[in-house]
Amino acid sequence: MMQLNVATYQTAAAITPSDTAVQSYRAIYVGGTGDLTVRTAGGNVVTFKAVPVGAVLPIEVWQVHSINTTATDLVGLA
Repeated sequence: MMQLNVATYQTAAAITPSDTAVQSYRAIYVGGTGDLTVRTAGGNVVTFKAVPVGAVLPIEVWQVHSINTTATDLVGLA
């Protein structure tokens, strides 16, 4: 039998991308398609290309960068 990995979160907040502000989230909901550039909790900067509407990316991040981020209506989940 296949098991689904279902995460739950206690808080949610709208994200304003910033190249300097620390923003700690366990996952990100993407409301408007586009690219998403983040600094992971491990310190890597990565760009997720063409993230579709409604995607929830289960990545722990410390920053959501404004440079190279074109996705909109982002919500941080923690």
